Amino acid sequence: MKITSRANIIGLLLTVLFFTSCHKKGDSVTPELSASPTEIILPAAGGTADLTISCNAQWKLMNPDSWLQLNKTSGGSGSTTIRLTASFNGTGGSRSTVLTINAENGQARRVTVSQTAELYPSYNTSPKAPDSIGMSTAVQLAAKFKLGWNIGNTMEATGGETSWGNPLITESYVKYVKQLGFTAIRIPCAWDLHVDNKATAHIDQTWMNRVKEVVGYCVNNGMYVMLNIHWDGGWLENNITKLKQDSVNAKQKALWEQIATAMRDFDEHLMFASANEPAADNVEEMAVLASYHQTCINAVRSTGGRNSYRVVILQGPSTSMGLSNDLMNTLPNDPAANRLMVEVHNYTPSQFCFLNEDVSWGKMVYYWGSGNHSTIEPDRNPTYGEENDHIADFNKMKTKFVDKGIPVIMGEYGAYRRDGSAHVPKELALHNASVDYWITFVTKEALARGIKPFWWDTGGALDRRNNTVKDQRTIDALIAGGQ
Repeated sequence: MKITSRANIIGLLLTVLFFTSCHKKGDSVTPELSASPTEIILPAAGGTADLTISCNAQWKLMNPDSWLQLNKTSGGSGSTTIRLTASFNGTGGSRSTVLTINAENGQARRVTVSQTAELYPSYNTSPKAPDSIGMSTAVQLAAKFKLGWNIGNTMEATGGETSWGNPLITESYVKYVKQLGFTAIRIPCAWDLHVDNKATAHIDQTWMNRVKEVVGYCVNNGMYVMLNIHWDGGWLENNITKLKQDSVNAKQKALWEQIATAMRDFDEHLMFASANEPAADNVEEMAVLASYHQTCINAVRSTGGRNSYRVVILQGPSTSMGLSNDLMNTLPNDPAANRLMVEVHNYTPSQFCFLNEDVSWGKMVYYWGSGNHSTIEPDRNPTYGEENDHIADFNKMKTKFVDKGIPVIMGEYGAYRRDGSAHVPKELALHNASVDYWITFVTKEALARGIKPFWWDTGGALDRRNNTVKDQRTIDALIAGGQ
């Protein structure tokens, strides 16, 4: 080529520099690949989510699990949105998968997709708008009742209401309990034992209506009432484990959605209690138990109406005051402020309160209290669990919860006489005085620290058939403790 002018030479040089520069830039293009979000959680009921992939090369997406569907698995330069779809997860366990994106520019990304589990259909089919009218906070509500009474061995009986020897609960019985001076009733209740379809956890409506009728006896007579899921075959209480967590939460949700919906129109006199005596004894088990409580709260609140503001009572680990103090360091999240209470139980010392025979781990104790020790049967005196131990436990509950605006319910407590048993104390009068003293002392000291006591009775103190007192000393001791 013949160069005829300086201008042509300069132009040629500029052209060469331009193409050289372009060639170098092409060789140094930075590979790009991004995925957003990198973690996706789909609901148990099924649903969709979007995943956005941005890349400057061709890419492919690998999906190893069939439960997750993708509307596309490949793409090119630019931004691409992929729709992820999962159906109802009825496996009883949560599931997850990892999506891998490989691009031709050498880049790779991973996205984790998981789905929670649900064994049963949702029973929250008719939620109402929240209704806070007349619904007190937990502190306000706790101030409205004092002495509580358990209708034990009845609605929680494994064969039905009368299968453990008690008669049907009547409104006249509830009125009689109130007449004696009690202002609240706890109804231990079985639900899973009354499911008429195990596949769907559907509660038999005859049973639901009966429970609702008994709750009505209480509320209509101005009694505050705790309705719980009791031992109920142990499906929750005996399964505070990571292995069972998903399936237990599924049942907890299904049952509480049904209970809460059926009882939704009762006013603040009705309180729900998540469980009974959950067997949790360490940090890991406490975390699992907290998830069961969270499920109860979520289910109750989701049904709306007065349930949006109803008080829910959460049981401490093993309903132990010591374990509750050590392990129950946070409460589950609740969209309704200041509507939670904590429940513990008290049968301390157990050898005195209820043990009815000598066993390998301890002998029966007949006498209790610093002024009530026997010199005739010193081996029947307690070695722990006397006045100072109770006060120490109550003080823990006051500091841990009550002082922070979280009322504490002593949902069960009791000490029972052995004068009619095969093991009659040699100093029977001193034994009876010990029982009286335990009842009055424990009741009084709990109330003094803002802890609301509910006496555990299975028909021993009151005759439910004719509404008369069978153990006047116990009733007198309870009333004395409440004064």
